[in-house]
Amino acid sequence: MPPHTSYARFARPLAWILLAAAAVFGAGYWWLLGRPVNLPDSPTAKIACVSYAPFRLKGETPFDLNAFIPPERIDADLKALSTRFDCVRTYSMGQGLGAVPDIAGRYGMKVLMGIWLGRDPVANEREIKLGIEAARRDHDNLRGIVVGNEVILRGELSEKALAAYIARVNEATDVPVTYADVWEFWLKHPALAKVTDYLTIHILPYWEDEPVSPERAVQHVADVYRQMKTRFPGKSIMIGETGWPSQGRTRRDASASLVNEARYLREFLDYAATVDMPYNVIEAFDQPWKRDLEGTVGGYWGIFDVDAKPKFAMTGPVVEEPRWTWAIGAGGAGAVLFLLVGAVRRRWHGLSGWLSLVLAGFAAGTALAAHARLLALACRNTLEWAVGIGIGAVALFTALSLSRTIAARLASPINPAAVAPRPGERRILGIVWSGVFTPQRFFWMFVLTLYGILMVFNGRYRDFPVGLFALPCIGFLLLAVLRTREEALMPLVEERLLAVWLVLLGAAVVVQENGANLVSWGWLVLNLALAVPVLVAWYRAREVRAA
Repeated sequence: MPPHTSYARFARPLAWILLAAAAVFGAGYWWLLGRPVNLPDSPTAKIACVSYAPFRLKGETPFDLNAFIPPERIDADLKALSTRFDCVRTYSMGQGLGAVPDIAGRYGMKVLMGIWLGRDPVANEREIKLGIEAARRDHDNLRGIVVGNEVILRGELSEKALAAYIARVNEATDVPVTYADVWEFWLKHPALAKVTDYLTIHILPYWEDEPVSPERAVQHVADVYRQMKTRFPGKSIMIGETGWPSQGRTRRDASASLVNEARYLREFLDYAATVDMPYNVIEAFDQPWKRDLEGTVGGYWGIFDVDAKPKFAMTGPVVEEPRWTWAIGAGGAGAVLFLLVGAVRRRWHGLSGWLSLVLAGFAAGTALAAHARLLALACRNTLEWAVGIGIGAVALFTALSLSRTIAARLASPINPAAVAPRPGERRILGIVWSGVFTPQRFFWMFVLTLYGILMVFNGRYRDFPVGLFALPCIGFLLLAVLRTREEALMPLVEERLLAVWLVLLGAAVVVQENGANLVSWGWLVLNLALAVPVLVAWYRAREVRAA
């Protein structure tokens, strides 16, 4: 019996299982996103207070010092918000936001007026002056003044300097004055409680150093609030920010999703109704500019989207992705495309080759749909769109290239002489390459390694582009499964090095996520799919040489 025959008995069924699993996973993933999820109803659609920033339209950002939001925009926003909120919290006095207290009063709303503080003393003085003037002018519309937001967390002011600013505002008005920061920083700087009328703490379970799952998030808030009340007896404490993001990367078991945002807000409002606790939810509208600071997740904390439409109802089931059927359509389009490309220079007979193309095309289409969805959520400018579309096109080209050879090998007995040119060495761009598709494999190994390094050493705000890398990683794994032992050539030394790094980097991401992030495990699987065949070929080639 030829050596390749016994190997084929194992390789071909495994390849079919992998192909079918990829197609089923693609369909199942999108089907699950489209299923209504039953959640507890909120006891009310009314919310006590919400963070308000008007910078939600394309190109708008508070970092633009010349930006100015006209009063008409603010008026329209607050008129809409007044139907669901009794109060809004602002963060600065400049760029037109000084008009918020007056406009809010027209709709019976109160304002937690923010004075932004940072490193620039001139800008701080301007904010303090505007804040004091507004406190005198719009006194009756203010619920409180927040002097500084997370300035200690950012390391931009010392405790002493901040306390001096707070004291100045407190002396100039009888409106209650506070400072807002993450709850741990109040524990580190308890002296600030002496110069404030009350404490404003931020409790964001998603952003905790030890992220909290959405199922346990509200209990975490309750525990922290109870701890803070014990630590600062007799002091009124307000939750100044709490909420959950609807999109972005998963942090351990804290998954950013629309369903989880709805779950958190409903459960938090149920909890808030049982305790005497002032609170403010972050935030009214999605803020695309925050993606510059916090990655994709930063732009999706709003209860309303950038078009001021509610992202979910406060009662009834919630659907993560109502447009999920378009992704199934993309899978169908992928199957048709792969069939058309496979028909050119066909090198097989029978239904097996065509079926493999249908499965591969469907899986590729659904994977690219996931990549397109990520681009729609994450891309901030034309360059990012161009890069995202370009790398997606390269992934599709790689998948198409691999699919024809995979189809030929599944349709015919594994015989390199019959279905593919016998691998040999060739020189491309001055580099000696060996084996089928090695230049493409090297490209994807390099890109995946580079992104893996970024994920390990600077991954807090980076997404997992699983849909993009699924195409080349699964494709090269299938090709490796269908190669005969006679085709095992020594991989390039660069490929061997990259393969080792891929294994280490993929494992490191899982470790960083404490093994709780299912997406990180999927990321590891893709790393292994690209790396293990190279390592196995390296081992086999060494065996052959030794023999």
